[in-house]
Amino acid sequence: MIELYHFYLPIEELAVSNVQQLAKRVIGNVETAIVGKREQLVLAMVAWLCEGHILLEDVPGVAKTMLARAMALSVGCGFKRVQCTPDLLPSDVTGASIFNQKTAEFEFRPGPIFSQIVLADEINRATPRTQAALLEAMAESCVTVDGVTHRLTPPFLVIATQNPIDHEGTFPLPEAQLDRFLMRFSLGYPSMNDELQMLEMLQRGHPIDSIRPVVTADELRKCQNEVREVHVDRLIREYLLQIVHDTRDHEDLALGGSPRASIALFRTQAMASVRGRNYVLPDDVKRIAAPVMTHRLILKPESRLRKVTAEYIVQEIVAEIAVPTIEQGQPS
Repeated sequence: MIELYHFYLPIEELAVSNVQQLAKRVIGNVETAIVGKREQLVLAMVAWLCEGHILLEDVPGVAKTMLARAMALSVGCGFKRVQCTPDLLPSDVTGASIFNQKTAEFEFRPGPIFSQIVLADEINRATPRTQAALLEAMAESCVTVDGVTHRLTPPFLVIATQNPIDHEGTFPLPEAQLDRFLMRFSLGYPSMNDELQMLEMLQRGHPIDSIRPVVTADELRKCQNEVREVHVDRLIREYLLQIVHDTRDHEDLALGGSPRASIALFRTQAMASVRGRNYVLPDDVKRIAAPVMTHRLILKPESRLRKVTAEYIVQEIVAEIAVPTIEQGQPS
């Protein structure tokens, strides 16, 4: 085990408490409509603070769309929903130039992608051409239409949902598109007690109708900037890089994690700040390793036949790597 004694700045100096309080307000507000999903809400909040995008993948009826709506309603930002279908065109997402007969000029009409929070519902039902319309927006926070580049208003977040069971009439997301999502995770079925509580909440109306914003866009942007100041020690950087590099040499994988996966793991800064720290620990990396890595890996055909999963491989790699020990202390 490697031990490092390093001096860390007080939490107050980096305003980590502001990030933690903001996350608590948003998560508590969403839990008035979504019960029993605290772990997934924490992951979603971490991705949001990292300025990343979220892919919710699960069977129908487990509140994927409801979670995305509740998160969007909890922040005082612009919100648009795009219901993806095979006949959806790229211009339906990005917008198009319309000829104005009064002025005899073309005017740009922005599409729903120009909202600060965009919900792409059942994204795998859109055609590859329409899916590609999201690429530039998700990667660079801008949209180019008719040769003109338009900047998107921060904080910009795409929350996409898809059903992994029903493949009829769907278009699987290509690797380049999947790589644009910071995290992919599922919600799963609720427990018996959580489902009983859900039925009680729905008796007199849907609780999502009562959700009001508890965070402003300016507060969220400020916290996103503060998250970048969270300290990531050199040993932690080497630790997360070792995880990514081990996926590239794994015998069951045809494609390992890209440098973008390393950057995503590095942004565990948000997990540390949500948990009230201004420095990252190995446990923070472990908590987000699977949501960050699994959708970036491609299994070999023979591994699929053996029922090997990407999540199992990530857990196996993390278990085999020596964890650096970092303790708070005085500088030597």
